Amino acid sequence: MIDTSLLAALARYDTPTLSNAIETFDVRNRDDGYTSHQVRCLFPELPAVVGYAATVTVRSHEPPLNALEPAVLWRHVQSVTAPRILVAQDLDDPEGVGAMWGEVQATIFKALGCVAIVTDGVVRDLPEVQAMGLQLYAAGTTASHAYAHFESAGHTVTIGGLAVRPGDLLHADRHGVLLIPDGIAAQLPEAADKIIAREQKLVRWIRSKDFDPDRLDEMRNVEH
Repeated sequence: MIDTSLLAALARYDTPTLSNAIETFDVRNRDDGYTSHQVRCLFPELPAVVGYAATVTVRSHEPPLNALEPAVLWRHVQSVTAPRILVAQDLDDPEGVGAMWGEVQATIFKALGCVAIVTDGVVRDLPEVQAMGLQLYAAGTTASHAYAHFESAGHTVTIGGLAVRPGDLLHADRHGVLLIPDGIAAQLPEAADKIIAREQKLVRWIRSKDFDPDRLDEMRNVEH
C-alpha cells in the first residue's frame, strides 16, 4: 500500500489537476476513471479526501429477503487499508427510494475509519453528517430510509459510471470522485506540479498587457 505521506500529498491537489496528470501517463481512456455528474458532492466546502475503497450494495424499495448481516459488512470495511472510502451501489430501479445513510450510519462508518461515503442513491441528515466532517457523495437527498438494507459487500460496484473494486485508491473533492490507477500514484505529484506551473504561466500571460490573440494557439501549445 501507499505511504501515508503520499496520500497526504495527493490530498493537496484537486481532482481536475490529478485527472490531467493521469492523462500524461496514457494508462486509460480520458473518459474513464471518474464519476459522472449524477453523483454530487454534498459538502463542497470540505477538503479533498484520499482513501481505499470498501464496497457494498444496498436496496430500499422492499423489505429485505436476503439482507447482509451487518457484522459481515463491518469485517469487510475493516479489512480494507485505512483511510477508507465506502462506495455503495444502489440496486433499486430507479435508485434513491430510501436513504441508507443518515446521522447514525454515518457515525458508524466514520468510527470504522471512513473519510467519505459515495453512493448513487440518496442520503439524509445533512447538517449532522456535515458537522462530523464526513464527506458525502450522492445522487440527492430524501426524508425516509424506506426499507434500506445492505445486500452484499466486497465486490466490484459501479457508481456514476465508475467501476470500483475493493481496495482501489480514490481521490475525491467538490468536483467528484477520481480513481487513481495502480502504479502511478507516486509520480502524480510531480506531474501535477508541472501542469499547474504550465497552466499558471499561460494564465498570467493571458491576463497581462502582452496578451495577443494571434499568439494564443502558439502559447497554449508551448511546453513552459
